[in-house]
Amino acid sequence: MKVSIEKQSDGSFIAYNTTGDFVTLLGTGATVEDAKSDFVTSFNVIKESYSSRGDFMPEELTEDIEFNFDVSSLFEYYSMFNVSALARYLGINESLMRQYKGGATYVSDKQIEKIESGMRKLGTELAALRIH
Repeated sequence: MKVSIEKQSDGSFIAYNTTGDFVTLLGTGATVEDAKSDFVTSFNVIKESYSSRGDFMPEELTEDIEFNFDVSSLFEYYSMFNVSALARYLGINESLMRQYKGGATYVSDKQIEKIESGMRKLGTELAALRIH
């Protein structure tokens, strides 16, 4: 089940499934972790409800949960990233990246692709890293 996590205009976070025809679930919270936890709780309660009644279990409730982040949620959840330093690594204007982090400006699909691609490259580099 694919789940989108987004920062809301009030600064809170929402998690909701973007796949599945039978079940729509939500999780909310003051932090990304709270929204994820609330979503997982909703997921488990609904799944248990279907199971205890002996009802047909919708396919989306048998799938693993895959969380996807908007840029603001990404930087809130992975707060160990220095946004300015990451922007330099990715070749994105630092001020613009801070605006993305704060949810103050629209992030184009091209920029999202650039951020994702760069972070995957960084992840590959980190995974290959050996410290002596």
